[in-house]
Amino acid sequence: MQEKKLILKIHRLENNIQIPFYATEGAAGMDLTAGISEPMEFKPFERKLVPTGIIIELPNGYEAQVRPRSGLSIKFGMTLINCVGTIDEDYRGEVCVPMINLSAETYTVQPGERIAQMIISPVHKAEIVEVQELTTTARASGGFGSTGK
Repeated sequence: MQEKKLILKIHRLENNIQIPFYATEGAAGMDLTAGISEPMEFKPFERKLVPTGIIIELPNGYEAQVRPRSGLSIKFGMTLINCVGTIDEDYRGEVCVPMINLSAETYTVQPGERIAQMIISPVHKAEIVEVQELTTTARASGGFGSTGK
């Protein structure tokens, strides 16, 4: 049986230079680019919201996850403030990327530069049931570092 193709509707705003795209055939995430008309400078530890110039319409039952680009992170210290951002299916505002410069050097984001990647994922909503007790496990309430270094 052939799988139904997932459709992501994109509305391009005036400041958009490039709609999202998959850089390679095997890429899981599509690249998001800076929808800015002038370079945007980030001083060390400065954070800003970078517009992409797009509005998206996700299919029912899906979310978009916005993630850092590993090359920007390791080479320049540019990453996302919230590590992974979630775009809900009912959001219809401009997709913006909350970025931070974690390096000691100033970094300048250029118009059209690839700044993040976006993954489209299904959402499974849980039925929430309040109980008086939960089942026990060997780990129990052991938290951060409880299973080793």
